[in-house]
Amino acid sequence: MQYRELGRTGEKVSVLGFGCMRLPVVNGQEDRIDGDLASELLDEAIGEGVNYVDTAYPYHKGMSETFLGDYLRGGRRGQVYLATKLPSWEVSEPGDMDALLQEQLKRLQTDFIDFYLLHNIKREWWQRLYEFGVLDFLDRAVRQGRIRYAGFSFHDEPDHFRSVVDSYDWDFCQIQYNYMDEEVQAGTAGLEYAASKGMGVVVMEPLRGGTLANKMPRDIQRIWEETETRRSPAEWGLRWVWNRPEVSVALSGMNSREQVRENCRIAHEAKAHTLTGQELEVISRVREAFSHRLQVPCTGCGYCTPCPSGVNIPRIFGLYNDRFMFGEKRYPHLMYAMSTNRSEQADNCQECGECEEACPQGIEIVRELKKAHEVLVEPLE
Repeated sequence: MQYRELGRTGEKVSVLGFGCMRLPVVNGQEDRIDGDLASELLDEAIGEGVNYVDTAYPYHKGMSETFLGDYLRGGRRGQVYLATKLPSWEVSEPGDMDALLQEQLKRLQTDFIDFYLLHNIKREWWQRLYEFGVLDFLDRAVRQGRIRYAGFSFHDEPDHFRSVVDSYDWDFCQIQYNYMDEEVQAGTAGLEYAASKGMGVVVMEPLRGGTLANKMPRDIQRIWEETETRRSPAEWGLRWVWNRPEVSVALSGMNSREQVRENCRIAHEAKAHTLTGQELEVISRVREAFSHRLQVPCTGCGYCTPCPSGVNIPRIFGLYNDRFMFGEKRYPHLMYAMSTNRSEQADNCQECGECEEACPQGIEIVRELKKAHEVLVEPLE
């Protein structure tokens, strides 16, 4: 296993982290974790050198932290860095932050959390947390020894990312990053900016919730097969992320032995700055092929914003396009529900038409927003 320092903390973390959002479950029930299999997967990963384990308050409807507490008690706790997150949306008054942290420590059966994050601090939640004194809360929790390092996870716009980074002496951050999302959310610019500030960077969704590792559309699979270097789609995706030296650790939600073994093998081999120009060109061709599946030719330029009704048009079209580019429903639906403020969703459109007058692509935005909303809120099977 390879290790990288997590920013200025100096802690050496495995380049592969075990994400506990998609643990194996019983009969498809999200809150019934298959404890025996999940424990076997963690045992194998830790045995291969994985030392960073990430969870959060809502994962598996609250059962992920509870499972990890049972799993890690005893000698295992000392083998890993444990990361979890303050549920930003659950904080309705200042005292909630302390109460939630204490609840998480109890769930996890530990006296301290190594890496503690403010979860998904989109703009409206961040503003409330900031007004409630969340930065003082983090300072206090560190002094008390309840957490060791403070960070945040992020699913919002680039300007908001820079503002949050500049607001506090953060130890690390967690961002979505993969070869399809170089200019989405924090993106490459955010990755480089955080690293320039001495922050460690934890990458989530390096395979976009599995969509970059699952069965590929035939035209895209053909591109992979034409290369001299034969790799699985998952290996191409992970190697692309680890090619960036600014990435401290990439999280993978591994829920099968095959995934653990493949990801650990890649993590033993993949290093920064090792992808050749030819290999990067192959990935660019795959990115381009995915892009041709766009439903709306939105470039994310932002000329349509701000919407008088508050609709986040670029983000909605991004998620709508994801649904068709990857042929996978769950991920864009989840992101529409979780990373888009209710006030920003498409059904708030008042059809004023200002956005269409400003759009350089000539998109019929009002009509496309209606279609996008219908698709992104339709029930999942």
